[in-house]
Amino acid sequence: MTEQQWADFVAAEITPHFPQGLTINDAVGPWRDPDKNTIVKNVTIVVPQNEPVEQKIAAIIAAYKQRFQQQSVGVVMRAACVSF
Repeated sequence: MTEQQWADFVAAEITPHFPQGLTINDAVGPWRDPDKNTIVKNVTIVVPQNEPVEQKIAAIIAAYKQRFQQQSVGVVMRAACVSF
């Protein structure tokens, strides 16, 4: 995937679900698709505990898999103590 393809995906699929903001980190992971030799992207989204996010995350995952022909997407959801 090119940087422009990634930027387009973020603008079209991620940001609309989280318009208050999110953080995206470039990461290289130990898992690579052997057919595509793809680089892992890491997206960190911090939301209030009472915001339902499961459907939003599921929609982003489905869009990512379809657009970039991926077999899987790793997800970690956990509580955190943060302040802004």
